[in-house]
Amino acid sequence: MHAMPAKIKIGTRGSELALWQANHVAERIGRDRVEIVIIKTQGDRIQNVSFDKMEGKGFFTKEIEEALLVRTVDLAVHSMKDLPVEETPGLVVAAVLEREDPSDVLLVRDDRRDAARPFGLPAGAVVGTSSLRRAAQIRAIAPDIDVRPLRGNVGTRIRRLAEKRFDAIMLARAGLLRLAPAIDGMTMEPIPLDRFLPAPAQGALALQVRADDAELIGVIRALDHADTRRSVTAERSFLMHFGGGCQIPLGAYARLENGAIILDGVVASRDGITIVRGNVSGSDPERVGADCAHQLKKQGADSLL
Repeated sequence: MHAMPAKIKIGTRGSELALWQANHVAERIGRDRVEIVIIKTQGDRIQNVSFDKMEGKGFFTKEIEEALLVRTVDLAVHSMKDLPVEETPGLVVAAVLEREDPSDVLLVRDDRRDAARPFGLPAGAVVGTSSLRRAAQIRAIAPDIDVRPLRGNVGTRIRRLAEKRFDAIMLARAGLLRLAPAIDGMTMEPIPLDRFLPAPAQGALALQVRADDAELIGVIRALDHADTRRSVTAERSFLMHFGGGCQIPLGAYARLENGAIILDGVVASRDGITIVRGNVSGSDPERVGADCAHQLKKQGADSLL
């Protein structure tokens, strides 16, 4: 047992969105009780590796977890979709905050919109995303759209769009809602969750602490949102059964209806030509995720990986 520190040190990445998230948690705990510590991660340093090789593999979380273990910080705030599915020994996710809108959104330049077409984009339009999951689902719906890689934080990506390097870019809606960036001359094209599945745990924040820090766990647990935790546990269980990383075009979305978890899962080939979908409901999130993965594997999902 370690006594609670005078100030709870919150470890976070330095991106605008990560800082928004850390400040949001600071407000929930009490601003006077916390101090924010910025930690540079491997994902921040490497700018030439596509996101699909990085998401879910600890590129944005490893250094922050190490800081927790050596007690440089006491609490880590992560975008849950970046956190590997295997728990790091000595650390626990003490709370999952209530989820923001988990859907993706397309930001389209007004001068390139074509309302009659899928995604509001003309044939041949250039869409920027570094996510294999997004790229494959775009290609599945609109094969004549040209998907090209785009790295960087939210602000950088919007700037590339404003510079007319792309006709549209795809982002997590949660990031746009949280940061509310200026998007003059652009239109947000919503993408319904029944057509296009997000990354597992997209829009959810995980609060991670040392497993032996009982006092802090007690403080943080009060912020846990049980329904969000159940939903993202099902999504992450599904991901775990495909190896846990995001080198594959995989999406999942769980929602609760009358206490039951309803999980939609998708795995696609990189070109979006082959796409398998599953839908499972049940009460145990781990089991629902496993069953949905099994359903997709029976349809040949493994051959797409």
